[in-house]
Amino acid sequence: MNNVRIINICIGIIGFILVYTFADFGVGNENASLTAAIAFWIAYWWISEPVPLAATSLLPIILFPIFGLVGGEKIAKSYFNSTILLFLGGFIIALAMEKWNLHKRIALVLISFFGRSTSSIVLGFMIASAFLSMWISNTATAVMLLPIGLSMLYKIEEQAGLEVSRKFSISLMLGIAYACSVGGIATIIGTPPNLVFHRVFTIQFPDIQAITFGEWIILVLPLSIIMLLVIWLILTKLYFRLDDKINIDKSIVIKERKQLGGMSYQEKIVSFVFISTAVLWIFRNDIDSGLFTFPGWSSLLPSKDFIDDGTIAIAMSLLLFIIPAKDKTNDSIAILDNRIIRKIPWEIILLFGGGFALAEGFIASGLSEIIGAQFAALHDFPVYLTILIICLSITFLTELTSNTATAQIVLPILASLSVQLEIDPKLVMIPATISASMAFMMPVATPPNAIVFGSGRLKVLDMARAGFAINLIGALLISIYCYLIFT
Repeated sequence: MNNVRIINICIGIIGFILVYTFADFGVGNENASLTAAIAFWIAYWWISEPVPLAATSLLPIILFPIFGLVGGEKIAKSYFNSTILLFLGGFIIALAMEKWNLHKRIALVLISFFGRSTSSIVLGFMIASAFLSMWISNTATAVMLLPIGLSMLYKIEEQAGLEVSRKFSISLMLGIAYACSVGGIATIIGTPPNLVFHRVFTIQFPDIQAITFGEWIILVLPLSIIMLLVIWLILTKLYFRLDDKINIDKSIVIKERKQLGGMSYQEKIVSFVFISTAVLWIFRNDIDSGLFTFPGWSSLLPSKDFIDDGTIAIAMSLLLFIIPAKDKTNDSIAILDNRIIRKIPWEIILLFGGGFALAEGFIASGLSEIIGAQFAALHDFPVYLTILIICLSITFLTELTSNTATAQIVLPILASLSVQLEIDPKLVMIPATISASMAFMMPVATPPNAIVFGSGRLKVLDMARAGFAINLIGALLISIYCYLIFT
């Protein structure tokens, strides 16, 4: 085993040298070649895991300053930002649910509602994830549903054992993460690349009516539903074929719900904080329905742009350390105490930060712009093939880069390309926008991927194996759907 570990360490370093030597992006773009080489090194170590994932995630802090790509102070900021704070605050709320058994109560209710078979439970969670992600951030949705999903997993493990329930574990965790991404594409506010598209389209084509909130839902929601069902089939019937003979006995569920009794004071407090956080996330900004606008609560503040989802997550989680508990048997003065801090998955926060740092390197070195500029060469291809190439390229590019940054770089180029090809700009811009949210292979590809990976129930290879197939199928579905809709 030690030999395999040493070989994988060496492959990462040798691959770094080879990519830097042979990846020629032209004179003056040596930094881009260097960044591509570093990206290979980090990605290979993430997948093969010869060293802990968190340790690999620290490589940008060392390599980018040493090779003169990004300064040490700037790259360090990638490891602690607003998105990280959103993850941190949400996870604290999730730990509070677990501590006071609220997650167990919710799980039993969901079992009663969604059914008792493993595949129907996965589908139920995916529907919930996708629906919530249409209105609030994908990160917040994943953070909210992870503890509930884990409680459901514990129930299956109690009945079927760890070995038998492993496939269910993987399917459920991946299902939550992937459904968050798929649900986010269904509304303009669901994911940042959609908002980038709306802004770029308005700037580039001021004489064309921009797509409204309602029009976007009508156009993209069917694709979102198709993708959701395809992913569910892949996870539960193909890659991790679930044994639906494993059922949770309904009488046991009813009995356990009775044993829980009424909600305790602590459960009510955590429920209030949990629901309030979700409401604050949903209604923070104005929601434009196309016909009328729902004003966001942040507009009541003097500096509405200063508030983000991370601010809300930290503020609400802090309440749990302030509000007193009434349960004397739990040795807790407040709803949460400092023991919870030790349970936060700091290694996943480092993994998350490593992904942000790598994205920062792509932008600083110009590698993102070089990759984006390659789309200009597509004017010689047939339109349907152009769309497919765009979808595939962006899908795999966003495995290691920020989907927002990718959209910001690529969409103006595609807007110009559509003018050259004399086609509807939406025909190339919307597939690119959707594809920017469709990265399923790597834990760092999207916040939901990183969050479910933090459950400790997944290996990188589990995600990479299923994610690669879904990336390909997703790109194909997006290409066909958009070609049929816009031509």
